[in-house]
Amino acid sequence: MEVGNAPRARRWLAWLAMAAWATAVALVLAVAGTRTIGLVLAMFAAVVALLIAAWLAVAHRGLIRIVGVALGLAAAAGLVVALVRNDLLWLVLVTGALAAVVLAAGHAALARPRDQPAHEAEPAAPRASHPFLIMNPRSGDGKAQRFGLREKAEALGVEVAVLEGPEHVDVAELARKAIDNGADLVGVAGGDGTQALVAAVAAEEGVPLFVVPAGTRNHFALDLGIDRNDLGASLEALHDGVDLTVDLGDVGGRPFVNNVSFGAYAAIVERPDYRADKLHVTMQALPDLLTGSDGSHLRARADEGEIDEPQALLVSNNSYGTGDLAGAGRRLRLDGGQLGVLAVRVASARDAALLARGMHSANVTRMTADQVFVDSDDDMIPAGVDGESVLLPRPVRCRVRPGALRVRVPRHRPGLAEERPPVRLGDLVRVAVHGVAAD
Repeated sequence: MEVGNAPRARRWLAWLAMAAWATAVALVLAVAGTRTIGLVLAMFAAVVALLIAAWLAVAHRGLIRIVGVALGLAAAAGLVVALVRNDLLWLVLVTGALAAVVLAAGHAALARPRDQPAHEAEPAAPRASHPFLIMNPRSGDGKAQRFGLREKAEALGVEVAVLEGPEHVDVAELARKAIDNGADLVGVAGGDGTQALVAAVAAEEGVPLFVVPAGTRNHFALDLGIDRNDLGASLEALHDGVDLTVDLGDVGGRPFVNNVSFGAYAAIVERPDYRADKLHVTMQALPDLLTGSDGSHLRARADEGEIDEPQALLVSNNSYGTGDLAGAGRRLRLDGGQLGVLAVRVASARDAALLARGMHSANVTRMTADQVFVDSDDDMIPAGVDGESVLLPRPVRCRVRPGALRVRVPRHRPGLAEERPPVRLGDLVRVAVHGVAAD
C-alpha cells in the first residue's frame, strides 16, 4: 500500500541507509573473508552465554550466582580477546555504527505518522472557564516546584490545589469536588498513578483531563506526544488545545492509563523494604520468585487464550511497540480499544538462552485482548498499577473502556510517535527511487 509521495528528505535518508548497509556488507566480506561465519557464530554464542550467565546470577544465590557472574565476564572477555587476536574488533565497532545509521535513517525514511489528523486540521477545543489543577510538588524530585508551575498556572487562570502532605489526600475525591464546584477541565501535575485516579473521575463526569508531566516517567504524557521536559508546553493546552478521545484501562475496579504488571516485578516492589534498598531486595527476592518457590503462581486467560504460570505478565492500555519486552517503550495509539498482553516465562538456563530469539521465543507470549483474567493460588495478588504497588483480590479482571476519556493536549506536540516498520532493503529502494513505500 502506498503511503504517498515521500518528501525529498526521506528519499535522501533512504539512499543514506542503503549506502551504510552496502558499506557494512562490503567491509565484512572484504576484511573478514572466510572468517565471517565464525565471527557471527562467536557473537551469537557470546549472547547465549551472557543470557545463561544472567539467569544463573539473578535466579540463584551463593556459589551458583558467583559462577553466573564469572561466566558472563568470561564470555564477554573471550569475545573481545577473539576479536582482537583476529584484528576484527574495529570491524565490529565500525559495522555496529553503520548498522545504527541504517536503522536510524531507514526508520526515518519509512516511518508513517500514526493515524490521526494533522495538527492544523484538529478542531480547537473550547477554552475552559474554570480549569482546575492538582499538583504534587514532590513528584519527579520537585520538578513542578523548580519550574514554578503553580505561579505560572495561576497566572493563566487555573485554580491549583497543592498536595502539601504528609497526610494522605484522596485525589479522586478532590477532583470530584472541584467538578461539583464548576471545574470544566481538570488536570494533574504528578505521576501516572495519580493521573489515572483523576482520569477515572474525569471520564465519569464527562470533563476533559489535561496532563502536566511533573512525575518521574510520565509514560502517559509521552504517548500523548507531550514534551516531558517542558512543563510550560503542556500548559499550552489551556489556550491552544485539542481534545483527543482515548481508552482507559480498568483492573479490579481501579483505573490505569498505562499498564498493570503481575509476577516477579510486582511481588518485589510490594515488599516494604524495597524502596530502602532496591538492588539488595531485588537480588534477594528474585531467586525464589523465578524458580517458583516463592510468590504467587499466576494463571491468566486473555479472551480465549490461556497463559500458564508466567513469571512476568504485563497488561497494557493498548499495545506497546512490537519489539518492547518491558513495557517501557511507546504505544502508537491510545484509542485502539484493546488491551496489550505480554507474558514471559523463564524457568531454566535453557529458557534464558532461548530469549536470544526475542519476541519470537516460545517463552514470550504476546497478544491483544478485550479482557484478561489473572488468578493465583493466593487470595491476594500483588500488582503494579501504573507504577503503584497494590494487592488485588483474586481473580483479577483487566478490561479496557474504549473512548472513555477525553484528554486536552497542546495542538503542537513534537513527541508524537511514528510507526517503526522493519527496515527492508526493498522498501528503501522504493522510497529512494520511486518516492513511495509499500506494506
